[in-house]
Amino acid sequence: MADYLKIAQSWLGPEFDQQTREQVQALIDGPQSELEDAFYRNLEFGTGGLRGIMGVGTNRMNVYTVAMATQGLAEYILKNVKDAPLSVCISYDSRNNSREFARIASEVLSANGIDVFLFDDIRPTPELSYSIRLKKATAGIMVTASHNPKEYNGYKVFWSDGGQITSPVDKDIVAQVAQITSPSMVKFHADGKAGKITMMGKEEDEQYLRDILSLTLGKGVNEKHSDLKIVYTPLHGCGVKLVPATLNALGFKNIVHVPEQDVPDGNFPTVVSPNPEEPSALKMAIEKADECGADLVIATDPDADRMGIAVRDNEGKMVLFNGNQTASIMTYYVLSKWKEAGRLTPGKYCVKTIVTTELIREICESFNVPVYNVLTGFKYIAEVVRTHEQDGEFICGGEESYGFNLGQFVRDKDAQIASAIITEAAAWAAEQGLSLYQLMQKIYAEYGYRKEALVSLVRKGKSGAEEIQQIMADFRSNPPATMCGSKVVKVVDYLDTEATGLPKSNVLQFFTADSDVVSIRPSGTEPKIKFYFGAKGPDADHKIELLKEQFVK
Repeated sequence: MADYLKIAQSWLGPEFDQQTREQVQALIDGPQSELEDAFYRNLEFGTGGLRGIMGVGTNRMNVYTVAMATQGLAEYILKNVKDAPLSVCISYDSRNNSREFARIASEVLSANGIDVFLFDDIRPTPELSYSIRLKKATAGIMVTASHNPKEYNGYKVFWSDGGQITSPVDKDIVAQVAQITSPSMVKFHADGKAGKITMMGKEEDEQYLRDILSLTLGKGVNEKHSDLKIVYTPLHGCGVKLVPATLNALGFKNIVHVPEQDVPDGNFPTVVSPNPEEPSALKMAIEKADECGADLVIATDPDADRMGIAVRDNEGKMVLFNGNQTASIMTYYVLSKWKEAGRLTPGKYCVKTIVTTELIREICESFNVPVYNVLTGFKYIAEVVRTHEQDGEFICGGEESYGFNLGQFVRDKDAQIASAIITEAAAWAAEQGLSLYQLMQKIYAEYGYRKEALVSLVRKGKSGAEEIQQIMADFRSNPPATMCGSKVVKVVDYLDTEATGLPKSNVLQFFTADSDVVSIRPSGTEPKIKFYFGAKGPDADHKIELLKEQFVK
């Protein structure tokens, strides 16, 4: 008998609910491949938490695997955190089963004697980050699979600073969770004093909004351009809770909604993928913008931590900006306003990730502001902020994958803050007689035109994983000598921690004398290898195509 079949049969016991038992029996009676995939391993709890397809089985997101992960987290907290009282903040997005997963996590933590602060309804990931510091909590859990397809859900773990867990805490929690191998090891009921479960809601929303609004920079100008017409879509996610309220509080009253997408719905019925990086996700919003003559389209992902935009070009056509362009505009706007206010004093700094456009570095350098370069993932930006709490002040930070943040209230990317800043930047541009599109052209004129592109190669299964590793090995052993006719003058291998000063990561970067750059990294959450292309100069568009031909086979 195959091991996965034995494990599946163990899920037919009385400790599992009737619906689960029926679904497991249907898998046993059905195609063996589906049964095997559901039970051949435990769903991996990685350094970012859980993420997987929902369904019954040890390799699926369900109340039992969520409970096991939470038991491991509870045991890590009880063993390693001595400061009382112990507490965890929990939020969840609009995905199917998110509320149920948040409930079961709350009950397991309470059964282990840990207090819980639980949001009363869907809330954005950044508000979860904010609430951890507000409540002086030990940790936080956000139930979300970000922008993944509707079949997925996930579970991100945050620490007491409000940032996602990083080394060594992440690896230690992973090791503790790995010891919980069966639902029978989970405490569903307290055998001593249970932790208190306290609901969070309107009061925390008001505190969050008050604090993030204190970071904004457009007083006066916003009011002059309050008629700026903006189409906003939450893509069926939690952004509907707070993004419109944020923009209204800044004085922008002309917010046009996409009614069908205002409805929180884990099936994401109007989009193929609820991802603001995907042009198709903004299709309905752009149609609405053309219908009403809007100047700007803003879209946020299901957990409202990432934002995408569309703007009008010089011919009046709506065009999409990528994450690099949007982060560059916001960085330029924020630094310009800080300089105007005399706030760019020593100790102020910005942060970007290694695969994010070098334009942000050039902008920061022109304002004499240091910029830290960190590994891919906003948790590393948050780690820099935590490290420099006593000796510096974080201005802002961004990443190419549509994440941005300003200030220190939130220790993750924040689509509420980003929506406020990009709208203020639009008003600031209008004050100068410019559109956001023209502001981007002005930045290119000042720093040089740049073009970026991302190509992901999907390689599934064991053979795919081996192929991805071979691609990385081949580029390590045989790096390119030239790119687009320009000499490669620097190669950075992020496995070499001594050279980079950063944690070890399977990433390669190649830089040319002409300031072109290619970064290669396997995805940490999907069966993909990603190629990030960046070219500089008037022929950057052409060079991007040449780079794709050279690297992507």
